Amino acid sequence: MGGVVETDGMCGRYAITRRDDELADQYRIDQILGEPPGPSWNVAPTDPVRVVLERVEDERPQRQLRTVRWGLVPSWAKDPGVGARMINARIETVTEKPAFRKAAARRRAIVPMDGYFEWQKTPARKVPYFLTAADGAQHGLAAAGLYELWPDPSRPADDPARWLWTVTVITRSATDALGHIHDRTPLLIPPDLWDEWLDLGTTSVDDVRSLLEAVPEPHLVPREVGPAVGNVRNNGPELVAPVG
Repeated sequence: MGGVVETDGMCGRYAITRRDDELADQYRIDQILGEPPGPSWNVAPTDPVRVVLERVEDERPQRQLRTVRWGLVPSWAKDPGVGARMINARIETVTEKPAFRKAAARRRAIVPMDGYFEWQKTPARKVPYFLTAADGAQHGLAAAGLYELWPDPSRPADDPARWLWTVTVITRSATDALGHIHDRTPLLIPPDLWDEWLDLGTTSVDDVRSLLEAVPEPHLVPREVGPAVGNVRNNGPELVAPVG
């Protein structure tokens, strides 16, 4: 199938340090599932991450905080390794690409972040920045995500561990102050649209496109940070500290 590989090189690292109880309160979570990954100041592709999503349990929607792997693996993929190249999905084509269109209709999620990293290209080097909410970082960012379930053919059909849960982050064009750092930014869902974004009843292409178009441009504050974040083995609060 076409469209299995789509990365735009954007939003490939982020930080999330809030505890499950904080996320559960903020997002009005009904169920917390899976082992918490723990705080990370350098989340990278294929890492386990917490996401917010809704599933029907006992005949009614339940909002879940669940651990999944970053890098979407379509249910029809032959090799789960494709997920490492599918950490992002472009808003312009997310309702059309075979890898994303079904998830856009029925499996939308929120990926909580404290902030995310991006590198500005300069003649001398790439300069890392950490971008956070303009109104304060205490509540973090709610990035728009899509999740999928991939069936592991090596496991029995009745094995709960047969299903690999994965997620991708939707991106959009960056404008204003962000455009000089990178030309893409995550699609960030404001609190007043969380319920609509997660609503299981919104499934038509037109309704999903309208929902995507309703998301306002983000207001973020970039700060230059040190180069240590470029190594995925580095992790700690010093990675988000401003230089100088």
